[in-house]
Amino acid sequence: METRSTAAFDPPTINPYPLFLNPIFSFLLPLSQMAVETPLLDPPPPATRRQQCGLILSSLLIFSVGLLAFSGHRSQQSPPISPGADHHRTPPARGVREGVSAKSSPGFVGEEEERVSYNWTNAMFTWQRTAYHFQPQRNWMNGYTGPLYHKGWYHIFYQYNPDSAVWGNITWGHAVSRDLIHWLLLPLALVPDRWYDVNGVWTGSATRHPDGNIYMLYTGSTGNLTQVQNLAHPADPSDPLLLHWVKNAANPVLLPPPGIGPKDFRDPTTAWLGPDGLWRVAIGSRVEKLGLTLVYKTRDFLSYELLDHYLHSVPGTGMWECVDFFPVAVNGTKGLDTSAAGEGIKHVLKASLDDTKLDHFAVGTYDPVEDLWTPDDPKNDVGIGLKYDYGRYYASKTFYDQEKERRILWGWINETDTEFDDLKKGWASLQTIPRTVVLDGRTGADLLQWPVEEIESLRLRSYCFEDVLVGPGSVVPLHIGSATQLDIMAEFEVELISGKKTDEENSCDGGAAERSSLGPFGILALADASLSELTSVFFRPVQTSADAVTTYFCTDQTRSSLAPDVFKVVYGSSIPVVGDEKLQMRVLVDHSIVESFGQGGRRVISSRVYPTKAIYGDARLFLFNNATDVNVKVKLKIWEMNSAFIRPYTH
Repeated sequence: METRSTAAFDPPTINPYPLFLNPIFSFLLPLSQMAVETPLLDPPPPATRRQQCGLILSSLLIFSVGLLAFSGHRSQQSPPISPGADHHRTPPARGVREGVSAKSSPGFVGEEEERVSYNWTNAMFTWQRTAYHFQPQRNWMNGYTGPLYHKGWYHIFYQYNPDSAVWGNITWGHAVSRDLIHWLLLPLALVPDRWYDVNGVWTGSATRHPDGNIYMLYTGSTGNLTQVQNLAHPADPSDPLLLHWVKNAANPVLLPPPGIGPKDFRDPTTAWLGPDGLWRVAIGSRVEKLGLTLVYKTRDFLSYELLDHYLHSVPGTGMWECVDFFPVAVNGTKGLDTSAAGEGIKHVLKASLDDTKLDHFAVGTYDPVEDLWTPDDPKNDVGIGLKYDYGRYYASKTFYDQEKERRILWGWINETDTEFDDLKKGWASLQTIPRTVVLDGRTGADLLQWPVEEIESLRLRSYCFEDVLVGPGSVVPLHIGSATQLDIMAEFEVELISGKKTDEENSCDGGAAERSSLGPFGILALADASLSELTSVFFRPVQTSADAVTTYFCTDQTRSSLAPDVFKVVYGSSIPVVGDEKLQMRVLVDHSIVESFGQGGRRVISSRVYPTKAIYGDARLFLFNNATDVNVKVKLKIWEMNSAFIRPYTH
């Protein structure tokens, strides 16, 4: 098995370079050195599953983007609805009455008109199911809860409806893995069978005590929809699979305190140990539109003392769900135990905002004596600044992997089609590939998220492309066969070919179709041969002054599907490009999910897409350059990806 050795594809090395105009815009290649364009060579035959890297040089056969509808406005034309199509009105968002965030499809929220379901076939539904992302075999799933590593096994628990593909009857599913990729589905861990959780076993967190005990705190919804905190523990801590769980007789251990609404008290964090020898647990809440984090002290996880102040709060951000709080090293690439504090350590505070369904975080300083957290940059405070993921992503959770000394992040990706279609499929939602999380040493303010190294065990055949030249307004096919399951590494250099350096005030909003001097350029994933369906992942550099460029990292789903009833938007953000860094992206394609990592994970965008034509063997991969005044030279390495084994556990 070939190992990844090209340094350019690794996350950016931490170093102290200042923020200057990126040298990739030094326009190294004069026009006279452009190579004559030649057709792409066919890849080697798939005779072996071992990685093969056939080097393919220089430029490729280029088609005019203008002829393929890139030069005009972003079209969202849909095919006529067939006589057999189903007409239905979108049901109310699930979960709101019970006091949690909306759990049904968020697309078209606020629209009252009737939504028309596309005439999906069983083959289309089957294709949408992922091959190497975790999801149960059937029914509804939402956020991870209580992840931990125990006696050689990674454990995940997840909110699950064992009866249907829509939210409700929330129970804890349970799965274990040796490598975070291949999973065994275990029996249900916790079910809503007590008065204090009869309306749902909701989000919780695991805390590993130094004495070896595991304390699992979770939110339960009572018969009158009051949110309370409960304690569970494994019946047999010596069991590596932790097959059986016991709810504590003292439950509920926490009730909503005075001044906090009965539906605004949920999602306890992993506990951390303070300098006084007591554990701290944070819980998300709100007071009107003030988003906040409550903190309790405890010695035994049964009796608690509420602090007389918040860990932190931000006006105007609304209810904070799924709060997470953890340390990161200022210098270094290893994760830290949740109780770590002191010199050379910052703390990350994250909240899932119920009002916007986005996961926001900020880096700051924690005072363990006063139990106060302060953001390093108030302008980028929780809820008003940085996001974990700029696409479809919510209710995330981290845990410390003591086996490999790393912090791992999980996130929930829900469907953006209709509940009607989810019921026909029989399943809904999945989880992202687990990501390692470290502080970005070059910016000091960002986090670097990167797929866990174990994902590389699924790599099969590989293709290398060197110095692929993509001219203005063109696309280049990459002949790798079916492009349904891929791991793509791409690096871009830019050459100015005209005297113009002017740009309008562009960002991600215009999508891949809006042309400007320096961009956009990138890849077209899950595209059909005619480019009637495609999902664009791209960079858009914008000249903001004579010596400065702001770069945006974006995903455009507006042409991802011909179906009219799926959510099709443009996601993205500005992305810091520091010192001598080249523009780099990594893209994981797995059927209906596309996860994109810019600049070593400094920005991440997750997308759910539902093509009707670019599926199975008709899914293709292209490069594109829709800039008006630059050539783009691209270096790629692409792997076909195997499927993960996710199956029920049998004794």
